[in-house]
Amino acid sequence: MENDDRGSDVSTRLTYLLIGGGIGAIIALLFAPKSGTELRGDIADVTRKGIDKTREGARYIGDKAGDYYGAVRDKAGDWAGTAKDTAQQKRGQFSAAIEAGRQAYNEEKRKTELSGATEAKPTYPPQGEMS
Repeated sequence: MENDDRGSDVSTRLTYLLIGGGIGAIIALLFAPKSGTELRGDIADVTRKGIDKTREGARYIGDKAGDYYGAVRDKAGDWAGTAKDTAQQKRGQFSAAIEAGRQAYNEEKRKTELSGATEAKPTYPPQGEMS
């Protein structure tokens, strides 16, 4: 029975050795030094990919900024329109108040002139003087 355990132990160890060797070979291939031309090509590819990602991000940010700008512009336009309407309404009320004041002044002035004219009218011939 001891031989059986030894045989299975050896096969397990051999299996682990083969798996470890395969993993080591794959890692060696991944990290193997490359020639200068290959390395420069890889660097150029990574750089191009980075530039493309950056352009894509910038385009996305530009689109979002445009959307936000449009929304803010519309809101500001609404607020400005409301403020303009309010200012025109207040201007109309102010003009109406000035006109009402002007009319009241003219009316009182006319009344005063009419009443003053009748009160201050000299009588002819003046009393006490007879010519």
